[in-house]
Amino acid sequence: MTSRRTFLKQAAAVTGTVALSQTLLSPTLTQAKEASPLFEISLAEWSLHKTLFAGKLDNLDFAKTAQEDFGINAIEYVNQFFKDKAKDEKYLAELNKRASDLGVKQLLIMIDGEGALGAATEKDRIKTVENHKPWADAAKTLGCHSIRVNAQSVGKFDDAMKRAADGLRKLSEYGETVGINIIVENHGGLSSSGKWLSGVMKAVDHPRCGTLPDFGNFNVSPIEKYDRYVGIAELMPFAKAVSAKSHDFDAEGNEIHSDYLKIMKIVTDAGYHGFVGIEYEGSKLDEPAGIRATKALLEKVRDKIASEKA
Repeated sequence: MTSRRTFLKQAAAVTGTVALSQTLLSPTLTQAKEASPLFEISLAEWSLHKTLFAGKLDNLDFAKTAQEDFGINAIEYVNQFFKDKAKDEKYLAELNKRASDLGVKQLLIMIDGEGALGAATEKDRIKTVENHKPWADAAKTLGCHSIRVNAQSVGKFDDAMKRAADGLRKLSEYGETVGINIIVENHGGLSSSGKWLSGVMKAVDHPRCGTLPDFGNFNVSPIEKYDRYVGIAELMPFAKAVSAKSHDFDAEGNEIHSDYLKIMKIVTDAGYHGFVGIEYEGSKLDEPAGIRATKALLEKVRDKIASEKA
């Protein structure tokens, strides 16, 4: 019979061997953390809206285009390009198959044209919520984490906030039942005020409701512009996705309207390390060139921030 002392010696030896093996064969937690990218890059379908509207690209081929043309393996759909397909199980299955075959992640669907979640009457807000539900269902079918919606509302600052929060809360409650987040982009009007939209988030106070801060959409009105850096900082505590809006670039490849390094420091300092979606809307470069320029800039900024943190 093995004595207790002998057993303990043998156990210690085995433990030491296992620990040594793990050290040799597996990265440490610190190394694993360092090996993870500071953030990942996805492609928003709107970056190719001219190509899509011209009939030169079909929504079913978006995943293939993202991967083969741009080396991007995560995508964000726009419902305008399959507007009548939210309940089409066959079509959604085909989208799933094509993305799955390529190993491309389907992250979210951007929803437009389904009404104002902050409409003046509760009846209209409920109707808008109902209009969005099939898209939440479609997002679940596609394995997305969210649908992006708009906080379009009516009335002055506080009243508009209450109405938007009411509609968003109702939709978020449905999102909870299907496992889909409801995320709001700063997308014109009061939603382009970081103060207003962050206030809406606090009023909704639902874990399924969050923001999708966009680098460029901070025009509250034709005469009122909100500071984009302040706005992004206000929206990041609620962010479940991030949109890298781009238009024009200088000779060094920097976006001339948004300081990407400054913005991405705000984003990562807020603890966000998820996908950042390229959304090119410029006209000086064609869409493919604009996407590549934005991707290169994000990669440069990522390397810069990572080196500073090392």
